[in-house]
Amino acid sequence: MTYWLVANPNAGSGQRGREFWLVKLAKADITDPECCDLQDQSWTANVKPGDTIMVAGGDGSVNAAARICLEHKATLAVLPSGTANDFARNLALPEDPAAVCELVRQGTTQKVDVAEFGDGIFLNVAHIGLGALAAQESQGVAKKLLGRFSYGVELLKQVSAKRGFRAEISCDKAIVRGRWLSIAVSSGAYFGGGNEIPQATADDGVLDIIAVKPRPVMQLLLTFLLVRFSGKSPKRTSTVVHMKGRCCDIITSKEKTVTVDGDEAGKTPFNAVCRKHCLRVIGTTVVRTGEADSDRSGA
Repeated sequence: MTYWLVANPNAGSGQRGREFWLVKLAKADITDPECCDLQDQSWTANVKPGDTIMVAGGDGSVNAAARICLEHKATLAVLPSGTANDFARNLALPEDPAAVCELVRQGTTQKVDVAEFGDGIFLNVAHIGLGALAAQESQGVAKKLLGRFSYGVELLKQVSAKRGFRAEISCDKAIVRGRWLSIAVSSGAYFGGGNEIPQATADDGVLDIIAVKPRPVMQLLLTFLLVRFSGKSPKRTSTVVHMKGRCCDIITSKEKTVTVDGDEAGKTPFNAVCRKHCLRVIGTTVVRTGEADSDRSGA
């Protein structure tokens, strides 16, 4: 079994690069891993089933490494180094780098879901509307200075200026139509630097679709706080629609940008399908937010 180390030098603050993790890994008795680069993927031809690909980067880098793992039946090990690190939250990975490396050495694994769309995948969330704009614009200096809070700053800057867009959302047999401020399709339980998807988990075999209607800023804030502190989606609300299903189709009246795991990925229309338990990852648990309905995993 071979350990492969992929490190994104531009991830997060830039302080957790290849050399940082090589030192930490060596202390966990993982020495001389094969060091490689996502920009040049010639090395991927040598990846064998059962190998472990360790990725030091943010959610975009984790996404790219996951695609390689799926293609070669390798195991994904996340060394959190980005701004949001939402996928790492799904696995409750420790903040201490030494503890993360010890988990890799121990080799305990879980199986999680992956969402497929077109010829791509996402592990956390796909955004259309305001969330996509925030992901696109919370880059550069602001992202490095404010970290995961840069996403929220961008949302607050833009929310009052947006009237929303018209879209039809189909989720399994359910269909809703209307004007939306943002539509998020989640495979995991977190997005935007630690915001929880209510009653969700990364291994339940379904997607969570959260659609937010255009409303005054204070109404949006109150709804957000209600969801955040209760851990549940409101059963009756004029602001948020929460749907679950194996597949999701979104058709917009005008072409809209789609971002997945923080990176621009195309335009609408958008179709996503959940592939249950197809990715093996290093970790001891898969987090369930709120009161995630375990019965849905077999639905």
